[in-house]
Amino acid sequence: MNSRLASIIRKEFIQIFRDKRTLVIILFIPIMQLFLLGYSATNDIRNIPMAVMDQCQCAESRELLDAYRVADYFKLAYTIESEDALRNLIETGRIKVGLIIPPDYNTRLAEGDAQVAFILDGSDATAGSTALSAATLIGQAKSTALMVERLSRSGIDTSRLQPPLEVRTRVWYNPDLVSSYFMIPGVIGMILFAITSILTATSVVRERERGTIEQLIVTPIRPWELVTGKVIPYVLLAFIDTFEVILLGNWVFGVPVRGDLLLITLCSGLLLLSGLGIGLFASTVANTQQEAMLITWMTLLPSIFLSGFFFPLQSMPLILQWISYIVPLRYYLVIIRALLIKGVGMSAIWQESLALALFGLVIMLAASLRFRKRLD
Repeated sequence: MNSRLASIIRKEFIQIFRDKRTLVIILFIPIMQLFLLGYSATNDIRNIPMAVMDQCQCAESRELLDAYRVADYFKLAYTIESEDALRNLIETGRIKVGLIIPPDYNTRLAEGDAQVAFILDGSDATAGSTALSAATLIGQAKSTALMVERLSRSGIDTSRLQPPLEVRTRVWYNPDLVSSYFMIPGVIGMILFAITSILTATSVVRERERGTIEQLIVTPIRPWELVTGKVIPYVLLAFIDTFEVILLGNWVFGVPVRGDLLLITLCSGLLLLSGLGIGLFASTVANTQQEAMLITWMTLLPSIFLSGFFFPLQSMPLILQWISYIVPLRYYLVIIRALLIKGVGMSAIWQESLALALFGLVIMLAASLRFRKRLD
């Protein structure tokens, strides 16, 4: 490393440590995002508030309520006397589901023709679909248990009764289906992409705003040395944030790190190329830091939504799936989730790695050429 490049790197580090706000953004915002997304962005729906209108008040209805109470999907929050009360609770948002047990429930149960009403609030589709699946499974399990009990009372040996089809499920890599296993690797990609693109763009434009870019131009510093010297500090800080999130994700949320750390670092470096290129390109278009922020956010928000960070790509319209192929974050999320959760090697992710490398090199080359022209 020559003295000119080292001087630029040293200057940039001094500027970062002098700007306390930037330092806070770099070091503490990733931790905040980790905890917010790790705890709040989850598909694990539990303790859905439920109101019960038990018109039978019998032993059989209490057994049914116990079946719902034992499952941690529902929390029996209210006992009501009328459907108007149920409607009011749902409309005010205090409950998501309601269970209505008719007055002749025990009689019809003895006759083998009992029915109960399960009311769902469909305005929250996520909680509603989970509650629907859970209520159906609990009802089927209770129905099967009652049928076996009835057959046993009739003198039939139920131990010989076998279902015609048995589906035995096995979940690999994440047996408990914990949502944080899916979200935390996504946070790593988002932090790498956001920090490198936003801070690179603003750091270069800041020189132009303060009038110091002209002073740098008249020095013997070459354009590539200026670019490299300004981005290297942010690359190092981005890697610090990456390992910070990995360690906290493993310690707090139990997210495993099954892949090779060296391979994780190399693949993360490929994403950094794209982030640096986008930030550098934005710096050649913008004249102020606010403009640079807006330009990078214009690329950051579509990247988050079209990368599979929140929503599966397979559920999107075909046109959006095609557009997602030009989003570098899409490839990195596949890579980092496979490395952390599955512990795969390069043979399983070489296609995504190649696509990420090509995209990073192209955008970095285009941004560097435009930046050099802007200096000239």
